[in-house]
Amino acid sequence: MSDPDGRAVILLDVDNVLLDNDSVEQDLSEYLVERFGERQRRQYWDLFEALRDELGYADYLGTLQRFRLAHPHDGNLVTMSSWLVDYPFADRLYPEALDVVRNLERSGVTVILSDGDVVFQPRKIERSGIAAAAGNRILIYVHKEQELDDVELRYPADRYVLVDDKLRILSAVKEQWGERVTTVFVRQGHYANDPDLVARYPAADVTVDRIDEFSAETVGLG
Repeated sequence: MSDPDGRAVILLDVDNVLLDNDSVEQDLSEYLVERFGERQRRQYWDLFEALRDELGYADYLGTLQRFRLAHPHDGNLVTMSSWLVDYPFADRLYPEALDVVRNLERSGVTVILSDGDVVFQPRKIERSGIAAAAGNRILIYVHKEQELDDVELRYPADRYVLVDDKLRILSAVKEQWGERVTTVFVRQGHYANDPDLVARYPAADVTVDRIDEFSAETVGLG
């Protein structure tokens, strides 16, 4: 699966990098209030955070299963599952996000590198158009920063570029790959704009405010 021309591998996160996941969650919150009420909205997100702590990744459908146990006779659960699975993710792409992915292919091998479950996260990546833009090269792990050996096995390269909205991830990968990786911090979403979180980690090699500011030239691949 390596590139015969020896090009760099460009690893792109999804949530709050290519797709505005904060807005997806806001839409879900509004739907929960409409269908179930404010108290149940809070209950869903409490269950969501508890399950994320347990599993290590966001699991919207798993949370819905636990939410169902608390409301076993509520007919709105059926429509909520459809709402989640059929959500129009393409409407939440950041401006020019797919163009960025396609243009990067001229200078490297683009690979989607994400954390998440094995049902909802792939669905999001497919329905948004991200999968097709990246040539269906998709890696989804529980903790991607702990799976770099597998990333290298699948996409060997002398140089990597990692684009993410979390300095924690960027720092962890930089510590393991050193100068082989150029880290790119995209300041989109609540993690990237939390001053306490940002202050905990060293700066990335490159910082951009929006994904449409990023290109191969940004990291010297033009």
